[in-house]
Amino acid sequence: MIQYDLVVVGSGPAGRRAAIQAAKLGKKVLVIEKGTRVGGVSVHTGTIPSKTLRETALNLTGWRERGFYGRSYRVKQEISAEDLRRRLLITLDHEVEVLEHQFARNRVTLISGKARFIDTNTLEVEKSDGETLQVRGESILLAVGTKPYRPDHIPFDGEAIIDSDELIEIKELPRSLVVIGAGVIGIEYATIFSALDTQVTVVEPRTTMLDFIDREIVEDFTYQLRDRNMKLVFGQAAEQIERDPGGRCRVTLQNGRVLVSDMVLFAAGRVGATDTLNLEACGLEADSRGRLKVNPETFQTVVPHIFAAGDVVGFPSLASTSMEQGRVAARVAVGAIAKEPQKYFPYGIYAVPEISTCGLTEEEVKERGIPYECGIARFRETSRGHIMGLDSGLLKLIFSLKTRRLLGVHIVGEGATELVHIGQAVLNLKGTVEYFVENTFNYPTLAEAYKIAGLDAWNRMGEIKKEA
Repeated sequence: MIQYDLVVVGSGPAGRRAAIQAAKLGKKVLVIEKGTRVGGVSVHTGTIPSKTLRETALNLTGWRERGFYGRSYRVKQEISAEDLRRRLLITLDHEVEVLEHQFARNRVTLISGKARFIDTNTLEVEKSDGETLQVRGESILLAVGTKPYRPDHIPFDGEAIIDSDELIEIKELPRSLVVIGAGVIGIEYATIFSALDTQVTVVEPRTTMLDFIDREIVEDFTYQLRDRNMKLVFGQAAEQIERDPGGRCRVTLQNGRVLVSDMVLFAAGRVGATDTLNLEACGLEADSRGRLKVNPETFQTVVPHIFAAGDVVGFPSLASTSMEQGRVAARVAVGAIAKEPQKYFPYGIYAVPEISTCGLTEEEVKERGIPYECGIARFRETSRGHIMGLDSGLLKLIFSLKTRRLLGVHIVGEGATELVHIGQAVLNLKGTVEYFVENTFNYPTLAEAYKIAGLDAWNRMGEIKKEA
């Protein structure tokens, strides 16, 4: 039995960042990955595939050029599932190659197999060839990620009734699609297929969607979706899903309405992939959704030398935050100092259009009783927006009237997930409205929207009168 300073279960964003961090601190590190290739869900079925699919769809459809050439404009007239998969495979191969090189360069040992606890320090690994071995870790990090929630009453068949992991394997692009669930994953895929000219209907049992996003941004986003004929059905749950003799899918809602489509994507949540870990043997227990409870500062579980990070610990379930969680957990696990991360981090939704947000929403500011003012800029007000043919896109800044500090930045539109980092920096550096008014931005850029929004708020707030 080989002893390691840190054993990491899972090689997704949290696992790989933790492993490399511990290795750079001179520790002996093992990564156990149940998949045939490193990278976890993020690389193979989640983050990278969905973003690659999005970019491919926008490129092949000519989506970004339709402001100039009309809605019928397309770069490739007949787009197939194979067109999408071809670019995806190239991207995934590159990601895996980079990760394998990082592990090799940092002398991280990698074993392919399924891990389960024997006791609090020992894991049994069943390798793909059937061989089993046992490893011990002074510390253990669980970064096993999540898998799609698949309730028993949904007749998944891998062809027409599928989950989000199966979506990248489809053989043909559907002419019509019903998406069950208006969470981040459901909305991302719904809008991507809408951009591919698939008729999309989204079904959500709640009366709202994306509740953690500023309401004004969600309203603008919703208007854009409905403007391109996406159907949004809120306040109705899907009671039954079945395929008729002709192979089409029928979704029956609570109110009796029946939706007929070529394909159904069930994207109503994910569950932690903890069911095969034999957690009882190490004194841990997952919640009803397979998630593990941790100390949010150290990522320690109730067993102090066992850590958990990434999607398996719940919100915000972002690749970016998972990486930081893994890094912090690894430093604590090997006895190194772990600085507290910056307060504000960006949240990105890679829908069409993108949404990104950082800081407080207007609703949160109101709840806290903070006197505030907002500044708004529309991308069509910028020269860069004219050059790109944008007729939509919105940037919203929220400022404190008392301190004049930026409280939140919220963006919907082209490049939102890139633009948000300017606002994130100002938030974490405690900048004020004057930064945007007095700073110079490259011209012409979409970043100019920050100056426009800053001036919009500044005009309402009034200038500070300095004493002579």
